[in-house]
Amino acid sequence: MISTVVNRLEEGIIALLLASMTSLTFVNVVMRYVFNSGLTWALEITEFLFAWLILFGMSYGVKVGSHIGVDALVRLFPDRVQRVIGLIVVATGILYSSWLIIGGWELVSFNHMLEMEAEDSPIMLWFVYLIMPVGAALLAFRLAQVGWRIITGKQVGFNLADEAREAIDQLNHAGNAADGDKTATPSKPNA
Repeated sequence: MISTVVNRLEEGIIALLLASMTSLTFVNVVMRYVFNSGLTWALEITEFLFAWLILFGMSYGVKVGSHIGVDALVRLFPDRVQRVIGLIVVATGILYSSWLIIGGWELVSFNHMLEMEAEDSPIMLWFVYLIMPVGAALLAFRLAQVGWRIITGKQVGFNLADEAREAIDQLNHAGNAADGDKTATPSKPNA
């Protein structure tokens, strides 16, 4: 139940952030080149949205296995050793997330105490920096899920994106589709 809510919330926020960044940048470009004016705060807000997108995207990348890494050596080991290495990676990631949560919370608290605003927009900096502990907590949650799957035997190690395998699979799929087209009966030309 909690996982489903987090999934939907995470995907919705990522889509909203990306759409907001794109829309704001588009409007600002049109205003600059068509109307010879612009939004002075647009670049700053776009940077904030991008930071939020990155920090939400960390946990989403763990969820869908899209982080890039080199695991050629790890794959040479038996499954049991791969599980141990995967758990070490998960523990290291959770430790890193914990540091980000603590450091991010200190940054949020400090900026909240100072009541500082951003340079070009009337947004409190503590609100902008709030994504650090929130994003790190989401990352720790996703890493804990991976750790649990490794412990329960549902996953061998830490899943990483395998771009080479995906490219080979796409080529094989394209080749199979082309072979299927060759074996189809040719259509008769219209007379």
